[in-house]
Amino acid sequence: MHGDHHSSHAAPGPVAQLPKAIAIAGTLAVAAGLFLAPHTPADAPKAEKALHALWWIGVLPFAALLGAIAVFPLIPKIAHWWHSNLNRYLVSLVVAGLALAYLFATSGATAVGDALHHAVPDEYVPFMSLLFALYVIAGGLRIETPFDGRPKENLTILLVGALIASFVGTTGAAMVLIRPLLESIRERKYKAHSVVFFIFIVCNCGGCLLPIGDPPLFMGYLRGVPFLWTMSLWKEWIIVNGLLLVAYFAIDTVLFKKERLAVQRSDTHRRFALEGAVNIPLLALAIAAVALLVPGKALLGTAWMVPNFLREGVLFGLAGLSWLLTKRSVRTANRFEFGAILEVAAIFIGIFISMQIPLEVLKVEGAKLGIESPFAFYWITGALSSFLDNAPTYVVFFEIAKIMPFVPDEAYVTLADGQVRADLLTAVSLGAVFMGANTYIGNGPNFMVKAIAESEGVKMPSFFGYMAWSVGILIPLLALAQIVFP
Repeated sequence: MHGDHHSSHAAPGPVAQLPKAIAIAGTLAVAAGLFLAPHTPADAPKAEKALHALWWIGVLPFAALLGAIAVFPLIPKIAHWWHSNLNRYLVSLVVAGLALAYLFATSGATAVGDALHHAVPDEYVPFMSLLFALYVIAGGLRIETPFDGRPKENLTILLVGALIASFVGTTGAAMVLIRPLLESIRERKYKAHSVVFFIFIVCNCGGCLLPIGDPPLFMGYLRGVPFLWTMSLWKEWIIVNGLLLVAYFAIDTVLFKKERLAVQRSDTHRRFALEGAVNIPLLALAIAAVALLVPGKALLGTAWMVPNFLREGVLFGLAGLSWLLTKRSVRTANRFEFGAILEVAAIFIGIFISMQIPLEVLKVEGAKLGIESPFAFYWITGALSSFLDNAPTYVVFFEIAKIMPFVPDEAYVTLADGQVRADLLTAVSLGAVFMGANTYIGNGPNFMVKAIAESEGVKMPSFFGYMAWSVGILIPLLALAQIVFP
């Protein structure tokens, strides 16, 4: 559990109440900024923005938050303090406040309003509403298997996740399958590597075949990329996921033998079973809501324009239905609790607000990076997607690819408002999807799966420890796979 616990029954004094007071004040300040700070209307023509000479100072709050996520859990005197979601939220608010203060000092109140509106209603609210809905719905769905942590059994779960991720989304697949995996490896000594590869495959690399598979591809679909174009990435999907599954099976087999014990079946009566089936149609409706209820776009087959926040309202409503309709015994068996989703909510509010400045730097300076080849687009998009959240990073390099000079002999993908070279679009898509797995914050479900695993007692690698896995295994496999990429 990552909530706040106090052993003393005495009423907390004024000093103990201070963090909550600061959190409430910070939340009210962000809300006031959303309502009161002037901002550019969404339908106003976009003006070319000049980059302030001291832009690097504006990037420091985001870098500081990454540093806190990476370092605080490693410092014994700070780690316990950091495990409180309230304290994580306080750090997020401080970082967000510093980023907004920089914007106010260099660009005025309108820049603060623009950043807040883009970060909170446009990105954070849809992000958290989707994660929350899938977390609650999947938390009421209990898939029981006879698996007891044998390598072939764990491999089966990862393979199923890779197969369904493109069709129910990486977040949906992750939320449904992470608990069966954790149940399978419960009696194993070595567990963390299975969750790491789960993040690699199910939370990221499995989702590149359809726009609903991963947020970056959905952003491309909203910008005119044909819905079925991503199916052309099937060869890359097979190669990358195939290599990862082979690597996982080899590692898990070695570790399984190293444990020097035969994993005994704890219950000979265990079999494949499904509880909480009422959540299956709710899960399908949540995925449909994300795909169809796009604010400002016409509902499929109609002229009716989807209003703002209808999608989020539907997602919260589906989560509420799941909570009401699911038997409490199912959630108890799943050891369901809200600590993991609160951890993600507390940290990502700071990430989304402070991230606006480095993203703006990319938008202004990205075309000057000198990237022209698919190789460069793939690796630069991927490297930045590892830290800046892969969906907005995809958008930046997608727009850069659109303005590249026309090359007569190259194949092009026709968009609603122009065209883009197919090889560059492939590079941007694969870089954003695959390398969103490089860190815990590269893609939404990564951090969620980490938090769920830790709530189940799995000792997950630190931020840097996880990157050791991605740098040591994922990136070399992606480099090897790129030999056959366009």
